[in-house]
Amino acid sequence: MYFVNEIFVSLQGEGYWTGTLMVFLRFAGCNLRCPFCDTAHTSPSTPMTLDELLKAVAEISPLTPFGRNDNVVSTSVISSGVEKSPIRRICLTGGEPGLQVDGALVEALHAAGFTIHIETNGTRPLPPGINWITLSPKSDFVPDASVVLQRADELKLVFTGTNNPDPWLEFPAEHHFLQPCFDAAEGTSNTAGTVAYILSHPSWRLSLQTHRLLGLR
Repeated sequence: MYFVNEIFVSLQGEGYWTGTLMVFLRFAGCNLRCPFCDTAHTSPSTPMTLDELLKAVAEISPLTPFGRNDNVVSTSVISSGVEKSPIRRICLTGGEPGLQVDGALVEALHAAGFTIHIETNGTRPLPPGINWITLSPKSDFVPDASVVLQRADELKLVFTGTNNPDPWLEFPAEHHFLQPCFDAAEGTSNTAGTVAYILSHPSWRLSLQTHRLLGLR
């Protein structure tokens, strides 16, 4: 049984794949409590079997237009005149998806033709077969958040202006991104400070939450 917050279609807003259309599968629950977290991963979730989850993903995966505030796609809003081209990238996110993602789910999503991305804090081992791993380490901010992963495709570190990012450049990842910390309470982020840091530390690249800028989920 998997516990799911939501399944929706949107553009990837952060990191290397920014602007890419994907299915997002958000799992409920997280093992960390980061002070800046802006995700309602503790909200009521839906328990789903593997078959139920795959059916829900299949129903939402046809490509259809969506607007600024209408990015949740269901079969009920697909008009007969819209060409249905399947979306074949899926991002497993949370919460912390590493608490629930297992080999059976990975195998089933591959069998359905999906390229699998995951966004993880890296504190839990992951099953083999995931195509793209985005590691967002949180050990700079909360206790008991040591990373157990040995590698990632991209490392995306939240930058508050007080944490030291540079030790994370040693982590084996193809791409290293700094992302401004967004203060949900204030509705602000330290983008200027992050840009200034990267200008003097060019091994880092900038990642922005472009989905916020565009009004997407």
